[in-house]
Order: sequence, then structure tokens, then C-alpha cells
Amino acid sequence: MALESRTRLRTPFAPVLDLPPPFRLRTLREVGDAFKHAAAIAGDEGAGTLVFVGRFDLAEFAVVLEPEEPLRTARRAFYAGLTALADALAVHAPPEKPIMFEWPDAIRIDGGLVGGARLAWPSGADETKPADWLVFGASIRMVAMTDAEPGLHPLAAALEEEGFDGLGSGRLVESFSRHLMVAIDAWQEQGFGAVAKNYIARLPAEKGARRDIDENGDLLVRRVGKAEVERRPLLPMLAAAPSWLDPATGGPRL
Repeated sequence: MALESRTRLRTPFAPVLDLPPPFRLRTLREVGDAFKHAAAIAGDEGAGTLVFVGRFDLAEFAVVLEPEEPLRTARRAFYAGLTALADALAVHAPPEKPIMFEWPDAIRIDGGLVGGARLAWPSGADETKPADWLVFGASIRMVAMTDAEPGLHPLAAALEEEGFDGLGSGRLVESFSRHLMVAIDAWQEQGFGAVAKNYIARLPAEKGARRDIDENGDLLVRRVGKAEVERRPLLPMLAAAPSWLDPATGGPRL
């Protein structure tokens, strides 16, 4: 999964983020959409381009990847991105604060929804060949921006109220970029199983079940005493509206 850059971006109003090579920053104003913008420029700007929306209440970003394997299997980069984001959150989390996934795309902290991820690829791309690009995008609610009474949205959360004091959106993106490189290196050196193990460890426990991720990204569930394997297809989930996204606000739903 290549991250080597092809071009250099110019961002005169971009905040200074400490991103490791080969990431290059493109910053949008608060009204921007990092995911859509990254998909629009991915073919021209190339791998390593990281689009970041400069706002304090939401960590919204997207990164361009260039897969070296067929699209059918390369979509597993979605799991690498999610594990990198969860690992970045874990570094800054209060002790014993559970960070879990709701398959396939949502992130919950201590049961409360804080955000999730999306994946884009070129329209009409051949499943049997490497796609020109993939875009992994994510949004994490940093601060609750609602006048609702406490407890009105018990299934929603924000990092500030979960004890992530002092963690800004830029710092989270910096941490994510480093953990993404670690996840991709593990994939290349140890095989995708290393990424799958990390992702599955953050799924809610299912008694008597063993989970695996198939080569096409589907979640496989094997249950004790049953011969058949339950398959949860990834592609339809990625093609549909994200489970965690509120289309009205562009951020995580309440």
C-alpha cells in the first residue's frame, strides 16, 4: 500500500502539523469536506496527500493511498485506517477507557459514538486490478456542540467529555498519520493478519464466536457447534451511507 508522493502541495493558510514523510498537508476551511475533496484530487495529487479541515469541534481528515494489489483485496486498507485511528486515540485516552468498533465503520468510546470512517475508490474501477487510488476518510467528534440537555443523547459522545483533555484535532491527525504507517508496515511485513487481529480485538465480544476477515474484506463469523460460516459483506456497507454519519451536519450522528 504505497504512500510515496508524486507532487508537493501548497497550503498558505494551513496550520503547522507535524506529519511524517511522505504525508503532505492540504488544509480546508471549516466549511470544507475532507473526504469529498480528497477523492476529487486523489488522481492528480497522489499518495500521501492528507486533507484536513481546520475546526476545533471535529477532527475531519482524509488520506490518499495508492494500492499495489487488486481493488477487491485492497479495500482492506479500510481496516488499517481504522486500527491506526483507534491506536492514535488509545495513546491519548484515560486509563482503561474502552475504544471499540461497531462493524464496519463506527468508533465508540465507552459505548458512546464519537465518529467513524469511510472509503472511496475510482468509479468503475476494475476489481481485478489495482485502483489508481483509495481515499480513507474519518471524522471524530472532539467537542459536543449542542444545547441539548445532558443525557438526551446517551449513545453519542465527544472526546472532551470522555476525558481526552488537551487533545486537539491537529494532534490527533498527527498521531493517526504515524500509526497508519505502522499498520501498513505490519501488513507488508507480516501479512494482513496482523491488521485483522488488531481490528477484531476492538469488536464487541460475541460469545462462542470466532471472527476473521476474508481476503475481500468481508467479516467471517464462525460459531461453536455450527459448520456454516456467517459472512458479513464489506463492499455493500462501504457503498452505502456510513452508519455513523449525520448527512445534515456532516459529522457523527447524535
